[in-house]
Amino acid sequence: MRINFMGIPVDALTMVETINTIDNAISSKKRINHVVINAGKVVAMQTDKQLFESVSTCDLINADGQSIVWAAHFLGKFIPERVAGADLMQHLVHLASIKGYKCFFFGAKEDIVKKVVDIYTEKYGSTVIGGYRNGYYTKEDEPLIANEIANSGSQLLFVALSSPKKENFLFEHRIILDKLCFTMGVGGTFDVISGHTKRAPIWMQNFGLEWFYRFAQEPNRMWKRYLIGNSKFIWLLFKHRFSKTE
Repeated sequence: MRINFMGIPVDALTMVETINTIDNAISSKKRINHVVINAGKVVAMQTDKQLFESVSTCDLINADGQSIVWAAHFLGKFIPERVAGADLMQHLVHLASIKGYKCFFFGAKEDIVKKVVDIYTEKYGSTVIGGYRNGYYTKEDEPLIANEIANSGSQLLFVALSSPKKENFLFEHRIILDKLCFTMGVGGTFDVISGHTKRAPIWMQNFGLEWFYRFAQEPNRMWKRYLIGNSKFIWLLFKHRFSKTE
């Protein structure tokens, strides 16, 4: 079921339901462009029209952050659980190894994405790898990259770029990437998989404190994104909660 969350469509699905939806689409050779939203992205979408279009037109939109689940409940909506992009990617690579799908990994530094590919190759075998490329390029390179990915024979694409770069890349080159069954932006997930950065403990994730864990690791880089961004999100939430219209 899809709900309206502060003007943004969100699919109220569990992790299992999301995986099954994606698996069925790939099996049927249908196209799914996937995206997740969190508090920061919701704030950015209020002023970034291109990001709003890139996200809202996706076929499958999950709540990545626990804050989205809680905020939906506060607004009288229902989202059963967060479907974290990092966890979803792990499940889908495992699914690919079982079903014989191939994955393309695009983004991050060369040593990071290569490490991710090596880890999955060791765990699942080389047949799960359709290709990979680092995330350093110019705007003019994008069509060539999109064609490289489209012609790789992969069914799944994971894009580890920052927001809104990853959402806009997938939206702008959706026609070229139509050969793939599933595309997904995964942000900093390659850094986590490779061991370059650490993810918050499960208890912090469950209490919606994953953002604070990242802030504590890189306060100079993250303070503006989280402290100012989270404050704006709370303001938006109360604005929608107590406005006369949704």
